[in-house]
Amino acid sequence: MTKSANFREADHEIEPIFLERWSPRAFTEETISEADLFSMFEAARWAPSSYNSQPWVFVYALRGSAHWDKLLGLLNEFNQSWAKRAGAIVVIASHTTMLPPGAEKAIPSHSHSFDAGAAWGAFALQGSKLGWHTHAMVGFDIPRAFAELGFPEGVRVEAAVAIGRQGDKSILPEGLAKRETPSPRKPITDFIFEGSFSK
Repeated sequence: MTKSANFREADHEIEPIFLERWSPRAFTEETISEADLFSMFEAARWAPSSYNSQPWVFVYALRGSAHWDKLLGLLNEFNQSWAKRAGAIVVIASHTTMLPPGAEKAIPSHSHSFDAGAAWGAFALQGSKLGWHTHAMVGFDIPRAFAELGFPEGVRVEAAVAIGRQGDKSILPEGLAKRETPSPRKPITDFIFEGSFSK
């Protein structure tokens, strides 16, 4: 347990991995191995979900693979400018319905995005343990991703993620290089409330 790591300060003691994980944009162009990537998918697999519905879906492309240009091309121009050095790109989606135990018909899932977020968190933390950094984005063409990646109706495209080994920030444009540092967080007093929400 710690309160300080990676130039970050926690107000309460936590495991170091929560302070060590962050989202850089400078990557080394190293391709992630399938073994490491599937270890991250395995961590996502064990995330909690409503009724154990596991609504998450991951579509990936390794750097240099036949699918790389397609997934990279879904990102907006700004995100392509730095994500082109990533080792893999993943698009995360979630099923918007679920089949509760004993039910005969699927019903709308209130928590599908919440549950996919839990899987993404586990995925990112496992990556960090393996020495990989993950940077999630909503700056991509979501309708194109839905169509070109073959998602059926009843699936919501949630986010795109670039995965890579951290590179030197000098490869980034000056403005981005200045921002290439672990970000701080709001104090917990800004978002926790006992009994009821109040400002």
